[in-house]
Amino acid sequence: MSIKSILAIPFAKRAKKQVYKWANNPLKTQEKVFQYLVSEGTKTAFGKDHDFISINNYDDFKERVKISDYEGLRSYVDRMVAGEADVLWKGKPLYYAKTSGTTSGAKYIPITKESMPTHIKSARNALLFYIAEKKDASFVNGKMIFLQGSPILEDKNGVKLGRLSGIVAHYVPQYLLKNRLPTWETNCIEDWDTKVDKVVEETLPEDMTVISGIPSWVQMYFEKLIDKTGKTISEIFPNFNFFIYGGVNFEPYKNKFEALIGKKIDYIELYPASEGFIAYQDSQTEKGMLLQLDNGIFYEFITATEFYDENPTRTSLKDVQLGVNYVIILNTTAGLWGYNIGDTVEFTSLKPYRIKVTGRIKHFISAFGEHVIGKEVEKALNDAIVGTSINVSEFTVAPQVNPTEGLPYHEWFIEFENEPEDLNLLTSKIDASMQAQNIYYQDLIVGKVLRPLVIRKVKKGGFHEYMKSIGKFGGQNKIPQLSDNRKIADVLQDFLSK
Repeated sequence: MSIKSILAIPFAKRAKKQVYKWANNPLKTQEKVFQYLVSEGTKTAFGKDHDFISINNYDDFKERVKISDYEGLRSYVDRMVAGEADVLWKGKPLYYAKTSGTTSGAKYIPITKESMPTHIKSARNALLFYIAEKKDASFVNGKMIFLQGSPILEDKNGVKLGRLSGIVAHYVPQYLLKNRLPTWETNCIEDWDTKVDKVVEETLPEDMTVISGIPSWVQMYFEKLIDKTGKTISEIFPNFNFFIYGGVNFEPYKNKFEALIGKKIDYIELYPASEGFIAYQDSQTEKGMLLQLDNGIFYEFITATEFYDENPTRTSLKDVQLGVNYVIILNTTAGLWGYNIGDTVEFTSLKPYRIKVTGRIKHFISAFGEHVIGKEVEKALNDAIVGTSINVSEFTVAPQVNPTEGLPYHEWFIEFENEPEDLNLLTSKIDASMQAQNIYYQDLIVGKVLRPLVIRKVKKGGFHEYMKSIGKFGGQNKIPQLSDNRKIADVLQDFLSK
């Protein structure tokens, strides 16, 4: 065992103790963040426009700051991008994280000198919690891979611009640089196929112990490794024992991953966003991720069922409840105020506050008033395949409102790695789970407004081909698990199994 791995264990225990210090005083911690944000916000154009100087409490804040999204703050962001200082936050940002928006085109999310360290600290602490729980840091002696965007940054009026993962690549601790793969040159490759091939070439001879990335793209990496060697991932990398991921519900992919790996491993779930690092998994035995209350983010929550009401109820942390689907709202040290990032979450614990991501507020199906959300389709699929040999590579769901014959239905596009022997049985299992979870959906089936769902088999590699066809083939892009329209579904008709 190396000195580095020996020293990591006491360091991890100290970090865990520090985190739980604020986690066990959640309301006081959030109030402190709130007061700091409002105080600093008074120095900004946004704060002056919204009379921050007269804000004394959360109720005052809600009166002055309305819920918004990128479009709502765009006039301020455009001023920042043009080079103006003290607009949403004091001074100028360190970076803009470039993301793609469905209505806004490219979005430039500010990252400041106050917010940038929280991204690094949270990612580090997620690993330290794992070390403290397992009392094992041997993985630090091996190689680690983080499938991410290019670290090459552009300049936007004196502020660096790039993907969040590319920005974070500049902050890898010195003591981990020798352990990190792929090389800088490979990370800079933009073409994803070429990049993954090069990653395979660089990692094959190495002792890989940590692998991280969005599951669908890591799966592609695993498959290329297996095609090249004829071995499982655990045979290629015998010391690879845990996988770090974020951005999607992993359960529907778990069977496929473990088949590719060839053994059961541990998983660490992260909830990073360009707007802030929101949560990470702090335990291998507890459900959910620890909400980061000391990260310069003051959180608000709106029940998803109320979100589109004219005056939805906004609540702070103290009034949230278990098992309720909330839209999460951020106020941050990057100058995002009343900001809806579009995600929905559910609390799995209130002592400490842990959450799980349940979907996107815009990603739902309610073509007939059924109010189906991401969590429900993910659970239904997982319920149906658990304990079977069926492996799913990717899936998405859309309503079929105008079928050529018969009643309308929900159309499930699924790419199987191991196909079901009886597709009808799988279909009925998924539909039964959907009805058990969602009373509105059940009523529509019973009332013969809808017929049970229909599965369309997407050919192997079909989702990757689809992503290429729309120019979104790469490690930071994800397929929505469901949508209320046919935009994705109609194109996927070209990628079905014959």
